[in-house]
Amino acid sequence: MNATSASSAPEGHPVPSVSVIMPVLDESRHLRESVLRILEQEYPGDVEVVIALGPSKDDTDEIAAALVAETAGTAREVRTVPNPTGRTPAGLNAAIRGSRHPVVVRVDGHGLLTPGYIATAVRLLAQKGAANVGGVMHAEGENDWERAVAAAMTAKIGVGNAAFHTGGAAAEADTVYLGVFRREVLEQQGGYNEEFVRAQDWELNYRIRQDGGLIWFTPELRVTYRPRPSVRALAKQYRDYGRWRRVVTRYHRGSVNLRYLAPPAALVGVAAGLVGGALLSPLLFVLPGGYAAAILLGSLREGRGLPAGARLRIPVALVTMHMAWGWGFLTSPGSLARRVIASPVPTAGAVGDRASSSR
Repeated sequence: MNATSASSAPEGHPVPSVSVIMPVLDESRHLRESVLRILEQEYPGDVEVVIALGPSKDDTDEIAAALVAETAGTAREVRTVPNPTGRTPAGLNAAIRGSRHPVVVRVDGHGLLTPGYIATAVRLLAQKGAANVGGVMHAEGENDWERAVAAAMTAKIGVGNAAFHTGGAAAEADTVYLGVFRREVLEQQGGYNEEFVRAQDWELNYRIRQDGGLIWFTPELRVTYRPRPSVRALAKQYRDYGRWRRVVTRYHRGSVNLRYLAPPAALVGVAAGLVGGALLSPLLFVLPGGYAAAILLGSLREGRGLPAGARLRIPVALVTMHMAWGWGFLTSPGSLARRVIASPVPTAGAVGDRASSSR
């Protein structure tokens, strides 16, 4: 593998160097492809990749070591830092500390940058005066189940009106997928709150917005995302999303969004209709019946153009996402939120110690 070298910036138009940070855990399936997509970006400035290695059970560490060896001494070098806890926010902070450039790009080990991603993001940071810019989480499957999940994850019936899932016009946003940050903003915020196992992006962006920073969404930026490979894995992912979104609403009072209440409301409505229909009145079956009809109609619409196997699986994906998210939200323990609230608040400079800067 030959890493693509960064070309020289046009005279009089210097561009900032970029650090790409990646927290990884058991990412052997996609890690090499994800890093290669970064190294192949056409960007006229230096680019480094810093991978925070969690305690993986597969051969993620070996793949990362090979990438380090293959890029050593090049203009686009891959390096690794340890993340013993395996927790995403801790890995992100470790990678930030281990990086050195003024623009920080977050990429996950199963995310694939589209061509021009870094150049477009850096341009928009400057044009908009933004603290963080991001784009579309473009879910794309490799088999029928993953294609069904991808359709569900990019549909309003699946995830509501979140622009980074469904697309839309460029605009100021509450949050964006992954993100491309000014380093000084991350340092001012103290990085990610390591207590947030999930929802750490939303929580960080909330703090940035509270401090007057601009979060900018644009459909020009796309990251190909590989969905979870099974019903069980998808259910765990969305249960955790719901659980930690509830923690965010308790930690940041007033941050609740009606979109977050839709899955728990659907779960309560379906459960109440099934129990009430059996014990009280058959008329109550209209609640689960109406939900099922909405899922089937939505699945027909979102399944257009997909193979038959994928179309048949879309209802399963949608119900799994809704019910798991709702269950996680409703059962999120108050003790979890209290522990987070009692934890130290990230402070300015908490991720500021790093390798010598190339600014």
